[in-house]
Amino acid sequence: MDAITPERTIVGADLEPVARPTREEAMAAVRTLIAWAGDDPRREGVIDTPKRVVDAYADWFEGYGADPAKELSRTFEDVQGYDDIVMLREIEVESHCEHHMAPFLGKAYVAYMPTNRVVGISKLARVVEIYAKRLQTQETMTQQIADAITDSLRPAGVAVLIDAQHQCMTTRGVHHRHVSTITTQFTGVFKTDNSLRQRFLDFVNKR
Repeated sequence: MDAITPERTIVGADLEPVARPTREEAMAAVRTLIAWAGDDPRREGVIDTPKRVVDAYADWFEGYGADPAKELSRTFEDVQGYDDIVMLREIEVESHCEHHMAPFLGKAYVAYMPTNRVVGISKLARVVEIYAKRLQTQETMTQQIADAITDSLRPAGVAVLIDAQHQCMTTRGVHHRHVSTITTQFTGVFKTDNSLRQRFLDFVNKR
């Protein structure tokens, strides 16, 4: 059975790797939650829910099985002297809060200033998707996207902005709707050059 190897700090020292449960064990856990919620997992309407939930989890969290560095590994050097911003706007973000496992949905804006290499633009969107399809905090995901691009492309700078609404805030707890969270990360020239950073933000707000 595969072991789960988290990329982030785990609580406790000298802990054994966590074994990944089987599909049947995961479905049994869903039946337990259905019963805990007050329903009968044998009821006709929910009898197939465990299967559907496990299938949905395989989709929602497929990012654990993907490698952002691999996506960014194929680069191109023939850019005919291009030396300005490369930016993708309004990349769909569909992620889940690691605190409540509730969705947060929004848009990502990603830019980098190439030095001698560029990457296919779809790969930038794929990097966002990989990190989004994991249990996340928005702050961590913003940093991870910037770090992945920096490590693989060695650009002059990276800019990332994510604007998302968190269902853990809108459907439970304080129940505040229409509140979005914005996180940013700037590196290199986007951090040191105010005018370049402002150009990025102007592109974000362009309608």
